[in-house]
Amino acid sequence: MQGKYLKLKLFGAMANYLIEQLDEIEPTPCPCGLAKRAFVGEPDAVASLHEVDIKRDSAVHYHKRMTEIYLVLEGEGHMELDGERVPVKPMTAIYIKPGCRHRAVGRLKIINIPIPAFDSGDEWFDD
Repeated sequence: MQGKYLKLKLFGAMANYLIEQLDEIEPTPCPCGLAKRAFVGEPDAVASLHEVDIKRDSAVHYHKRMTEIYLVLEGEGHMELDGERVPVKPMTAIYIKPGCRHRAVGRLKIINIPIPAFDSGDEWFDD
């Protein structure tokens, strides 16, 4: 292991891929609950991948630069997207564009793919 990524060496050069083990990442508090964030520290990352455990209704927030793709893995509830409540269940996929005020409502486990990679400086709240 080098840092938190598994990078294999090929003939003295770094491999052209990264591997993270989500079940070994410490969860971090976020507006949606607890997130295990993979590939966040990688310089110039195009995207990151998060497993998010939503145990309470999340806070309404938005991003100015980031697009997010959610995939619901477990649970049922709603997404609030620019004030509209949309029901979600396992295998529901949601594409959230920059500027969309959003939050998850209910107990859910999701995969979130932020593009570009997650940046805590791009989380905005209206309050």
